[in-house]
Amino acid sequence: MSGPDLPVEEATPPTDTPLSGSAPEGFRAGFAALVGRPNVGKSMLLNALVGEKLSIVTHRPQTTRHRVLGIVNLAQAQIAFVDTPGLHHGARRALNRAMNRTAASALADADVLLFVVEAGKWTSEDELVLERVRESGLPTLAIVNKVDLIFPRERLLPYLQELGARHVFRDVVPVSALESDNVERTRDLIAAALPPSPQLFPPEMRTDRDTGFRIAEMLREKLTLELQEEVPYGIAVEIERLAEEEGQLTAYAVIWVDRPGQKPIVIGPRGERLKRIGRAARLELNTLLGLRLHIELWVKVREDWADNAKLLQTLGLE
Repeated sequence: MSGPDLPVEEATPPTDTPLSGSAPEGFRAGFAALVGRPNVGKSMLLNALVGEKLSIVTHRPQTTRHRVLGIVNLAQAQIAFVDTPGLHHGARRALNRAMNRTAASALADADVLLFVVEAGKWTSEDELVLERVRESGLPTLAIVNKVDLIFPRERLLPYLQELGARHVFRDVVPVSALESDNVERTRDLIAAALPPSPQLFPPEMRTDRDTGFRIAEMLREKLTLELQEEVPYGIAVEIERLAEEEGQLTAYAVIWVDRPGQKPIVIGPRGERLKRIGRAARLELNTLLGLRLHIELWVKVREDWADNAKLLQTLGLE
């Protein structure tokens, strides 16, 4: 299948080629990877740190499947945040193994790690991620997300102390990505941990992901929210083509399902569910990307697509 026929919004410069010959005095730049188990709120935290919705967010674990870059420019630093899939056990399908590889790769390429956990909770998968953090030897901040769910707030103190005893973190930072609480201080702490460097990306660049990717991800978000418990893990979205005419961008998108019985569920009676999904994605994208967007949707079956290496590669998951 052919890819989008519009150019990428922003071209990513090589990470080993600075944009200027030398760093201004005191300037820092580098990659800060958000790592953690599924469903600790990494994507919402990325969006809060960047100040823009770059990663899709749902209540379902393993919503994030790709590496997503979000760039923030401060007075004395440029931070390239990297959102990653949640590292998890039980990766039996090729899709899950690919997600774990994506997360591990981002961890290996980072200058600073943000080990994200959920306030008041600790699981074996948190321990799995922390072991990867220890092995990396990279400077790491522990980011305790969802503190807005802890009442009274004094109950948080023992958890912060226990977490701080698990590893030599640069800092342990309580935040609420949902309420953007303590986000500015978190950015400053991250900037201070980056190496001295000139800017790595043009100042106007916000992400390395193109329009087609962001449309596909928004559709997948709306599908996940609409379908609830029915078929989200069996769904992928592919943008077959983008076409622009008279100021309107049309996206031709395929929703892949992995069982024949899932197709009518996604379409819904008289196609109403599919229309709701397309409309919700279109309205949000019109605002987010500043586009006049039209979306053409098809639902197709490819059994066990999550174990199909060729399709995973087509979808940018391998």
